[in-house]
Amino acid sequence: QVDLVESGGGLVQPGGSLRLSCAASGNIESVNAMGWYRQPPGSERELVAVITSYGDTHYADFAKGRFTISSISDKNTVNLQMNNLKTEDTAVYYCTTSLRLLVGAGGLHDYWGQGTQVTVSS
Repeated sequence: QVDLVESGGGLVQPGGSLRLSCAASGNIESVNAMGWYRQPPGSERELVAVITSYGDTHYADFAKGRFTISSISDKNTVNLQMNNLKTEDTAVYYCTTSLRLLVGAGGLHDYWGQGTQVTVSS
């Protein structure tokens, strides 16, 4: 079993900042990548940012210049620093990871967190 625990969501005014964190634990041999998706109200889930075990990062266009993803590889943790937040950033943010199991089937397996609400409003 693999668990993803997210924290850091909440209510913030436009122009403000929030930092999301996510820690993966359990039956993990190695993490290939970790990232964040979001689902705005009435919309589909979309990629925010991802970071690989090599430190390579990829951002959605809306996140470039405002959001920064980072990870602590030996702790299987990923953070998302969000600055200059806008009302359109309001969404449920989901942590996700692609990893290899310590015990069990080979190959990469994807897991998702429960989601954390981010609301940007004045």
